Amino acid sequence: MSSLKEICGGLPLHTLFENRGRKTGIPHAPVRTPNLTEHEEKLALKNSLRYFPPDLHPVLAPEFADELRHYGHIYMYRFCPQIEMRAYPIQEYPCQTIQAAAIMHMIMNNLDPAVAQFPQELVTYGGNGQVFSNWAQFWLIMHYLSQMTEDQTLVMYSGHPLGLFPSHTNAPRLVITNGMVIPNYSSRDEYEKLFAMGVTMYGQMTAGSYCYIGPQGIVHGTVLTVLNAGRRYLGVENLAGKVFVTSGLGGMSGAQAKAAVIAGCVGIIAEVDEAALLKRYKQGWLMEITDSLDHCIVRLRKARKDKMALSLGYHGNVVDLWERLVDEFNKTGDLLVDLGSDQTSCHNPLNGGYYPVQLNFKEANQIMANNTGEFKVLVQESLRRQVAAINKLSDQGMFFWDYGNAFLLEAQRAGANVGKEWANKGEFRYPSYVQHIMGDIFSLGFGPFRWVCTSGNPEDLVVTDDIAKSVLEDAVLQEVNDSVKQQYRDNIRWIEEAKRHNLVVGSQARILYSDQNGRVAIALAINQGIAERRIKGPVVLSRDHHDVSGTDSPYRETSNIYDGSALCADMAVQNFVGDAFRGATWVALHNGGGVGWGEVINGGFGLVLDGSTQAEERAKMMLSWDVSNGVARRCWSGNDNAYETICQAMDKDKKLKVTLPHKVVDDNILKQALLTLH
Repeated sequence: MSSLKEICGGLPLHTLFENRGRKTGIPHAPVRTPNLTEHEEKLALKNSLRYFPPDLHPVLAPEFADELRHYGHIYMYRFCPQIEMRAYPIQEYPCQTIQAAAIMHMIMNNLDPAVAQFPQELVTYGGNGQVFSNWAQFWLIMHYLSQMTEDQTLVMYSGHPLGLFPSHTNAPRLVITNGMVIPNYSSRDEYEKLFAMGVTMYGQMTAGSYCYIGPQGIVHGTVLTVLNAGRRYLGVENLAGKVFVTSGLGGMSGAQAKAAVIAGCVGIIAEVDEAALLKRYKQGWLMEITDSLDHCIVRLRKARKDKMALSLGYHGNVVDLWERLVDEFNKTGDLLVDLGSDQTSCHNPLNGGYYPVQLNFKEANQIMANNTGEFKVLVQESLRRQVAAINKLSDQGMFFWDYGNAFLLEAQRAGANVGKEWANKGEFRYPSYVQHIMGDIFSLGFGPFRWVCTSGNPEDLVVTDDIAKSVLEDAVLQEVNDSVKQQYRDNIRWIEEAKRHNLVVGSQARILYSDQNGRVAIALAINQGIAERRIKGPVVLSRDHHDVSGTDSPYRETSNIYDGSALCADMAVQNFVGDAFRGATWVALHNGGGVGWGEVINGGFGLVLDGSTQAEERAKMMLSWDVSNGVARRCWSGNDNAYETICQAMDKDKKLKVTLPHKVVDDNILKQALLTLH
């Protein structure tokens, strides 16, 4: 068993570890099919060997070649460290700076088997959200971080530690880019090749930026989504007796079960992977599990009648579940589902993100690895069947939304009936949850703000929860509009429910949705708590990349941008740059995330609070920009909520001056002007 000191000592090259290969008893990533040429295979092997001196090449080359041929990627299993992988208390890391130790804490949390989806393949969530490309990179970054001083910055190229470079105290300690491929080559097929060759990486969102906090983050987002879906679609505040049907319990999607119960509805969640289903059941996130559709219908009917909160995991394919719900309606006239969505990793449908209904789990994995053409045909047929069933139930009054996982995009590519007449690019028959639900929340400046107590002490989390709740309770009393007050109240309720439901998995972390004022106030109050030693260690502030300013994604985060700029990525790139010089401890910019490679540009940050006045100033400067950038962009696109929000921000800070749009009040002017051209 390795120690943290050994982990930070650099790649162990003097005496090679025994090659234990893949561990048994844990989930593993599906086999990748990069279809490399002979030249590309040699390049992949050569690229992996450059981490090691030539005298080790005769030993390592054959096993790396074996990994490439069997798994489609070189993970370097031999170098998977023999240590209990978890977020250790910050003081235990052998570092020269608090910032470096905080980053180590976050990295090891992302790879904790209780948190990570495929820990030995360095995948945190989403089926292919990598922390690093291989284990050599893990050893190198931990070594660099242990050596880092406050006048150095570590540079990461798609999982590869390029090195420590001289900088200055106010610069970020770490700058990460993942998947920054030239746009014309940013296709799925090219990605598979480039990843296999070890030269790029899909970091998802918070996987490759070291800011994942387990499924708690998506629990909160899903709770807010379901609550607001009830308000918008069903006209109710209380979801008791309402039924929500969806799929996915693997990575982030595992949150859906807990979210349904917190929201007070009946949640039926399908999952094809029994290991993922059992993991959520043992964690207490699923109340019940079954592999019987008959039992599903019986429990659904009873819970619906009794108005009880229930999370029921169905071990089977969601297409079978949707089709059974159609059959029940045809036989009895009962519409048994009120709300529907999907959280399969449909951004990655041909590599384990979506399992076709025609095959069981084992059969699907075999065909996926051995016959990609046949697998694609089956996936697309399955998507068409799933959409057909959803359409039938929707026609009877069920409300369905896309959860930003590229479900509708892939269904469209499969030829399913998801089109919408006179639609803009990125619009479908069903809205994304951003278009109808979260988009307006983003435009108010609210988004997934989070923090991690690096002491590892649960008491610190209790203190920060109390601080955040107090800040939000004070905010409700201020002169703000009803929509903002509703968000504050929802998040006060969330903090109470999060405590009650014990949502911590991995690091001592919390997430809530807040606006610029709330984020800054919470950060300053936490920093004061550290200075007064009410909080026993530094706290890392972060957020999901899925936020007000962090992500440009026409099928999700910016799907409610209607001025034609939804395909543009200026906001996310500017956010990354602006956070870097306004005080972030580390910054990250990614291609891909959520809806898939080539479909989105997104970025994130980490900011270490240590109780100092410098940390206070950084938090005020950086967090204000991190929100107002996106609100200003949404305002310019024509969103009324964002217009009001950014005007209020300018009133509060006279240094902030934003270009405001003038509306075209009479569309006939446009028609007349265009007629004159003809």
